[in-house]
Amino acid sequence: MNKDSLQQNHQTGIIYTASAYVMWGVFPLYWKLIDDVPSDEILAHRVLWSFIFMVGLLLATRELSNFAYTLKHLFRNPKQVLILFSASVLISINWFIYIWAVNNERIIETSLGYYINPLISILLGIIVLKEKLNFWQGVSVGLAAVGVLFLTFHYREFPWVSLGLAFSFGVYGLVKKTIKLEAKVGLTLETMMVTPIALIYFIMLLSQGASSFSFSSLNVSLLLIGGGIATAMPLLYFAKGAPLIPLSMVGFLQYIAPTMTLLLGVFVYHEPFSTVHMIAFVFIWGGSIIFALSKTKFMVSHQPKLRKSRSIGM
Repeated sequence: MNKDSLQQNHQTGIIYTASAYVMWGVFPLYWKLIDDVPSDEILAHRVLWSFIFMVGLLLATRELSNFAYTLKHLFRNPKQVLILFSASVLISINWFIYIWAVNNERIIETSLGYYINPLISILLGIIVLKEKLNFWQGVSVGLAAVGVLFLTFHYREFPWVSLGLAFSFGVYGLVKKTIKLEAKVGLTLETMMVTPIALIYFIMLLSQGASSFSFSSLNVSLLLIGGGIATAMPLLYFAKGAPLIPLSMVGFLQYIAPTMTLLLGVFVYHEPFSTVHMIAFVFIWGGSIIFALSKTKFMVSHQPKLRKSRSIGM
């Protein structure tokens, strides 16, 4: 591949990946449009319509045969099915916490969670995969831990929204490392695994006359359907863009989403952002910046040589 092609791929990768993070960053604007709908019902629709949209996309791109082939071979291995179901449950938990938090005026806490997420991934790598930190990665985790503990002790309330989002997505990523699937096929399979639960819940709501989905409230119904597309599109953009750019660039771009979410929480929805929040965020931002730079030549060359260790990636 010549230099011009490489540069074009790099630019395409940045556009797709940045677009994915921008979409994730403005998610609160979408969920706020249906904040009168219970979070569990929104989740059921998000799962159901994501699956329907993905099947339609596979049909449109003539990849349904690939999906059927993967499905056939997957179910010959019960362990792989269990792993995929675990991933489906984890991402569903993550979606539910996020929707609930946005619709209960806790957008700033979701931002905090996604700033912490890369650092949680480090810890999971150490604990589960026996990976080792370099010096700066250790500093980044330590700073984030100070920020979280500061919030916890000051408010005497465990920041379960932030840590719930960070851990559920971190463990989801860890589980996904053990089963490699093409992006569209993987997302279709994940939503398919939990669609029966969502469908049963949806039918139960309809039978009780408690569903927000009806022709009498067409705007709400269309927004609930659109939640599936809104869920799938950034995931597909990310899957298309991330392989075309260096991991370090992905690391920088990933902070677009929580930064946009934080700005929405403070300036659009006027959630309280106290001095305590600022101090905690400074520690977490510091840890995030150091983590993003931890594998650059400058940082590696300036780290104390306490011991030789194999540093982990993002």
